[in-house]
Amino acid sequence: MEFSSKLLEKAVNEVSQLPGIGKRTALRLVLHLLKQPKEQTYRLSSSLNRLTEEIKTCKKCHNISDTDVCEICANPHRNEALVCVVEDVRDVMAIENTMQYKGLYHVLNGKISPIEGVGPQHLNIGSLVTKVKEGGVEEVIFALSSTIEGDTTIFYIRKQLTPFSVLTSTIARGIAVGDELEYADEVTLGRSIANRVLLEPSL
Repeated sequence: MEFSSKLLEKAVNEVSQLPGIGKRTALRLVLHLLKQPKEQTYRLSSSLNRLTEEIKTCKKCHNISDTDVCEICANPHRNEALVCVVEDVRDVMAIENTMQYKGLYHVLNGKISPIEGVGPQHLNIGSLVTKVKEGGVEEVIFALSSTIEGDTTIFYIRKQLTPFSVLTSTIARGIAVGDELEYADEVTLGRSIANRVLLEPSL
């Protein structure tokens, strides 16, 4: 792709680094921004700069937040005895949109995948075990994708939680095997949370 401007080329190359954005789509987006009032482009760049500089991770659940403790963890009306374990923040948003769950969350930031070089040490598993060990958690709900990696992660975490008297359950398999949680419709996801399946106490 030939560019008449080095500035244009650099902008297109940067935008094309985004997931699912090829060079042609990136060019269309950049040219669109050039047609907009400068103030709009400034607001976009300012928003992205603030995002990278000011965004925080909740010190309790690892959700993305504007403060040290996210709004969900800080909400006194949430059921602290329930902890829903998810892969990433998109899953928190998906479950919250169902309005069926009133407990807390724990974001792993991924799942165990030896093929991709992701082991337990790369995930927020240690802090989950500590949370359960400290007491107050009665049930850990696994809301992970129905994949081999998701099931492997659940199996590993359950082994870590064996010494503690805590129930473990998984969302009902209303989510098709192999599907990612974020793409499930809200009704199906809500019913999966409500009809979660209790896991056997022994491994």
